[in-house]
Amino acid sequence: MEPTNTTSRDEPPSGVRYYSRIPLRHILPNLITILSICAGMTGIRYAFEGRFELAVVLVLGAAFLDGIDGRIARLVNGQSRFGAEMDSLADVVNFGVAPALLLYAYTLHDAGAIGWIAALLYASGSALRLARFNTMLDEPNRPAWKSAFFVGVPAPAGAALALFPVYVGFSGEATGFPQVTAMFSAVYLVVVGLLMASRIPTYSGKTVSIPIRRDFVVPVVLVVVLYIGLLLSYFWETLTLSVVAYYLTMPFAIRAFRKADQAHRQS
Repeated sequence: MEPTNTTSRDEPPSGVRYYSRIPLRHILPNLITILSICAGMTGIRYAFEGRFELAVVLVLGAAFLDGIDGRIARLVNGQSRFGAEMDSLADVVNFGVAPALLLYAYTLHDAGAIGWIAALLYASGSALRLARFNTMLDEPNRPAWKSAFFVGVPAPAGAALALFPVYVGFSGEATGFPQVTAMFSAVYLVVVGLLMASRIPTYSGKTVSIPIRRDFVVPVVLVVVLYIGLLLSYFWETLTLSVVAYYLTMPFAIRAFRKADQAHRQS
């Protein structure tokens, strides 16, 4: 008679530990988020080394990575609470701290304490915007039409807007008066922080998924190719005009939001 084995087949032998395995689809989005943090932090380093061109590219690159990590997570079914929390913390670094320090190293330091206060206010506005965004994710009975809008300027867009003085400076439109430029940049940065923390509706990136008419496909593709070509050929000028274009869309977003809200109330 064979001896009875008291150890269950489902239990590890004494002294042996088995670890649960995490699917690769859960790791990939988090890896992209980590890369975005590295990009934002490296942008800060380059800013204080005076390599502002690379610093701006890295912060904008962090915004690009932030835009695709969530989509990749949904594509591979790799969403997780851990990933959502880490993405939120990455946004504070990349779009709250990094742009503020980059702009401080570029021009705000010429405004002294006022420049530093402006950087603090911007970072605080970014943190408030992200905190409100996280709480709205758990909001019950949120109408579906509201998913087409953000409340306030989203953090990645806010970071791109905050660097507007850098775009203008490298496009050759600097005033030549460092203190004047620093004071203007300080006021402008505070305004961007307020827009991020405000309740002004802005278009969401989900509007990109709206289907377009078949006869508009070719013009839209050509416009995208034209924009990329301008970005590669006239980088700073194109970024400057992109910021202006974003501000011009805000009144249309407010109007569209009010019309949708009115239609929802009447239905």
